[in-house]
Amino acid sequence: MFLERLSLYMQLTRMNKPIGTLLLLWPTLWGLWIAGSGRPDLRIVLIFTLGTFMMRSAGCAINDYADRDIDRHVKRTCERPITSGKITPREALLLAAGLAIASFLLILPLNSLTLLLSIPAAFLAGSYPYTKRFFAIPQAYLGIAFGFGIPMAFAALLDSVPPVAWVMLAANIFWSVAYDTEYAMVDRDDDVHLGIHSSALFFGRHDVKAVMACYAATLFLLALAGKMANLGLFYFSGLVVAAAIALYHYGLIREKKRDNCFKAFLHNNWFGAAVFCGIFLDYLK
Repeated sequence: MFLERLSLYMQLTRMNKPIGTLLLLWPTLWGLWIAGSGRPDLRIVLIFTLGTFMMRSAGCAINDYADRDIDRHVKRTCERPITSGKITPREALLLAAGLAIASFLLILPLNSLTLLLSIPAAFLAGSYPYTKRFFAIPQAYLGIAFGFGIPMAFAALLDSVPPVAWVMLAANIFWSVAYDTEYAMVDRDDDVHLGIHSSALFFGRHDVKAVMACYAATLFLLALAGKMANLGLFYFSGLVVAAAIALYHYGLIREKKRDNCFKAFLHNNWFGAAVFCGIFLDYLK
């Protein structure tokens, strides 16, 4: 009974599907390594890594709570734990609250600026699931939520948030719109039927062009951030690799086939990893 319940909680929080955690973790690591000039405090790295994992899990529980009446009409989501009745909405909220509190306790030893920034970070994570009801491009809001670890990383290590952090956050917003539009292209037909907003619907027949434009904006802003942080050849080589990955995604999504669009979405883990490897290697030189 315990193991069965644990399995349901893992499904609810997507602990069995790490891609969301990785897409949240990479920009946080970008921020930690640049803020720490390649040598961030490992204790803070551990705190942010665990916090990222727990907040993403909490966000998934809130998302399924918010979408419990929508998911039952979508084949891909109709068997999720809340929608199928295996977990009650109250259980999901309690689990999300517990994870959020645990995440907050992790950052208590950090400075007051980091604690202050955790307030909008928690609000963004909790409110994102509801934006698809009224915001034409909820993926942009997701980008702010998924990228807020960047200013928090700078705050934790420098006790300030310099301009480069906000440029990196802007880059993450465009990246999030790119990869989550690929994801939204998978559910486009269901979203139309249910009246849910998504970037795939907003961009319409120009969705592929929009995705590639967002990748280009991401890379431009990351290049600008690299100049601001005085990064060199290894960093910009990492961006070249990331650009090649984006071009590979174009090959996957250009025919707008559902399976290939989902494959492109999952493959964004390597885009984030390429940028981080460039940062990591540049500081090793």
